[in-house]
Amino acid sequence: MLRIIPYSKCYAVQVSHLFHLAINVIADDVYSIAEKQAWSSSPRSGYHWHKRLSRSKAWLMIDDERDVQGVPFCCGLVNLETHFNTRGYIDSLYVHPDFQHRGIATALFTQLQTWATSANISNLSVDASKLSKPLFLSHGFRLHHRSYQEKRGQIIMGYLMSKVLSVQEQS
Repeated sequence: MLRIIPYSKCYAVQVSHLFHLAINVIADDVYSIAEKQAWSSSPRSGYHWHKRLSRSKAWLMIDDERDVQGVPFCCGLVNLETHFNTRGYIDSLYVHPDFQHRGIATALFTQLQTWATSANISNLSVDASKLSKPLFLSHGFRLHHRSYQEKRGQIIMGYLMSKVLSVQEQS
C-alpha cells in the first residue's frame, strides 16, 4: 500500500538513491548524459539529504509492501522551503523510476499544496525540469521564463514557474 508520510531521518539514504536513480533514467534526448552526471554523478550521503530535508517541510511516498532495512520503501519525495527568503519554493519533487506514471508526483504535490495553504503561504515557486513542467502547468502554475542552473560545469535548463495560493482566513 502506498501512503504519504512526513520525512524522517531513517529515509535519508533511500532518498539519496531515489534522487540519483530518478535523474539518471531521464532519456538522453531530454537531458544529456553530461548534464545528468553533473546533476547527480552518484548518490549523495544520507547526512546531506537529512540536513537538506530537515531545513524544509518534506513528505515521502512510501510503499508498505517493500522493505529496506526495516522500513517501508521510499518511492517519492517532495519538499518545500519554509524560511523567510525562500518560503514557498518547491526544492525537490522526485519519483523512483519503478513508480513513475502512477500519480505519485500529483499526490505528493497535493499534500504540499494543502499544507502550504493551511500554513498561509501565499505563493509557490519552482524551477521545474523539462519533465516536471507539464505537471506544474496542470496544477495551475504560470510559466515565467526558462531558468538555468550551473552544476559541475554543465548548464541545466529548466523553467521558473509560480502559483498564487488562496490563503485560508484566520478565525
